[in-house]
Amino acid sequence: MRRAVFGLPATALLLTTLGAAPALADPPPPPSTSTARTELAALTVAAPHSMDGYARDKFDIWSSQPGGCTTRQAVLARDGKDVKDKPSSCQPESGSWYSVYDDTTVTEVSKATIDHMVPLAEAWRSGADTWTADQRKAFGNDLKDPQLLIASESSNTSKSDSGPADWKPTNHAFWCVYAKDYTHIKSVWKLTTTDKEKTALSSMLDTCTN
Repeated sequence: MRRAVFGLPATALLLTTLGAAPALADPPPPPSTSTARTELAALTVAAPHSMDGYARDKFDIWSSQPGGCTTRQAVLARDGKDVKDKPSSCQPESGSWYSVYDDTTVTEVSKATIDHMVPLAEAWRSGADTWTADQRKAFGNDLKDPQLLIASESSNTSKSDSGPADWKPTNHAFWCVYAKDYTHIKSVWKLTTTDKEKTALSSMLDTCTN
């Protein structure tokens, strides 16, 4: 039996002020197009911060969730189809996972990577360098917002630490949701943007039909 409870880390100080999230059975939905445009307009444009001191481990990703499963295992369970765990474990041994970035399905657990919608390095250069360790941990393991999603190895590698100014999903049908979710994460976490990124996000929101 799966033991995970898909809530926020207990140390998520920043999100505590926004209210604790209930157990999640589905990925958080994107905001409406109008909300996304309002959030985009309100983002602060600023020069990227220095990457001095940056390290992925400063975000303590894949930490344990209430119930004992890791954040990665929680996302694999949440977003997978016909997921079967190893005996007495949170770790899936089989299932299938849809990678929306490139419109492909992954059937090997090891190749179902978890991507941060707003990359950790991008968060660092747009404000996370000033956060506390607890705030960075909350961001790196954020299940409340549309920050974590399944990605094939190839799409995750292609995206790397890039934002929409330099990378876009090959699946054009996802551009609308990608722009909505990316903008929402930056808005919720009060991260800055650049003129180039803001233009790219606005252009992608233009593909939305509702």
